[in-house]
Amino acid sequence: MGTIQAPDQALTEKLEQLVLQYEKDLLRICCLYLRDWEMAKDAVQETFLKAYKNLPAFRGDSNEKTWLIRIALNQCRDMRRSAWHRYIDPRMDVDKLPLASPPPSDDHLSLTMAIMKLKPKYLEAVTLYFYEGYTMKEIASILRISEAAVSQRIQKAKQKLKAELEGGEGNDR
Repeated sequence: MGTIQAPDQALTEKLEQLVLQYEKDLLRICCLYLRDWEMAKDAVQETFLKAYKNLPAFRGDSNEKTWLIRIALNQCRDMRRSAWHRYIDPRMDVDKLPLASPPPSDDHLSLTMAIMKLKPKYLEAVTLYFYEGYTMKEIASILRISEAAVSQRIQKAKQKLKAELEGGEGNDR
């Protein structure tokens, strides 16, 4: 009969530190991506579970936040592909987005709602660039695409957002 081994205390402490440091950022990204508060919380929980399991193998090729965002985006993609996601109302109450600042203005709410309507590939680029402050190079690394592709997605998203916010019907998503 084998012995039962307790979780590695150093790994547990590292996970706790990652949760405290990055939970709100990941939750905001997942909320925008999934458009559902409960699914976003599940995605973040799964992200940290996967991170915990793979923490010993983390080589540090990227920083921890980049690594966690990549895991979270992959988790969100998997959740959106699931059959269950087709039965969910994709409209989310923007008031539920985790904020680190005072309540947003009406213009900010309109912009956030327009961003949430974007195709996932544009939503990812816009969220990482404008909300999280990553550089084009860092986004390219997170999404595993070229910097030119990141730039193109951001420009296309800007065009779609402009059309949406100006009341045009040019947003073909």
